[in-house]
Amino acid sequence: MATLQIIGGGKMGEALLGGLVKSGWAPAADLAVVEPVLERRAALTLRHPDVEVCEVPLASIDAIIAVKPQIVADVAAQLGAIGAGRVLSIAAGVRTSAIEAALPKGAVVVRAMPNTPSLVSTGAAGVAGGAAATEGDIAWAASILGSVGHVETVTEADLDAVTGVSGSGPAYVFLLAEALIAAGQEVGLSAATSSALAKQTILGAAVLMHESDESPATLRENVTSPNGTTAAGLGVFEENDFRGLVAKVVAAATARSVELGD
Repeated sequence: MATLQIIGGGKMGEALLGGLVKSGWAPAADLAVVEPVLERRAALTLRHPDVEVCEVPLASIDAIIAVKPQIVADVAAQLGAIGAGRVLSIAAGVRTSAIEAALPKGAVVVRAMPNTPSLVSTGAAGVAGGAAATEGDIAWAASILGSVGHVETVTEADLDAVTGVSGSGPAYVFLLAEALIAAGQEVGLSAATSSALAKQTILGAAVLMHESDESPATLRENVTSPNGTTAAGLGVFEENDFRGLVAKVVAAATARSVELGD
């Protein structure tokens, strides 16, 4: 019998499902996915035969809300009507207070902001508790998101900044990759070679940074010989206020997250 249901069988919902099973958080038989689209239910059933796949939410068990923000209130009302347990929402921009308003008084709500690398179990997420959430509830939510990546516990007010840094952050890296690939072609590399080198460089740098005890600043310094090629490239970044530009990018994404929540 299922003890946790994921409302929404899209990419992120399925990523969480796979992460929970793979990490041993729960056996597949203890999990359910609620998906209204028939074709999607069929695909989920085929890929996850031991998981309960259903059209409507199950009563009286914990739930993860993994649907589009505009239908979160309706889903929360459904869950409240059937006596759902704790609720973890990964819907972008939807405040815990808005979800709590659709649930019975005192219902436990935890909100998280994951990112798309969760699809390959290398995600980053911030988790914050609502009015009735205890440390145990937050730990429960963190353990779920931890099955697909790294989790930081923050205040709800900080989730907008989490969105600006890690929620939107993968897109910044993808844009850097696009730019590196194009620049490589401009200096004479083929499209295929430039693409392969740029992607592997970003992957290698990320893995090295993750596994090293040294700070990003030290790792950068280790690559940068005085008057060398790297110094020449980084000099252009500095001349064009690269750090200031990144600060503006994160601030803009954070501000937009605040607007969406309001």
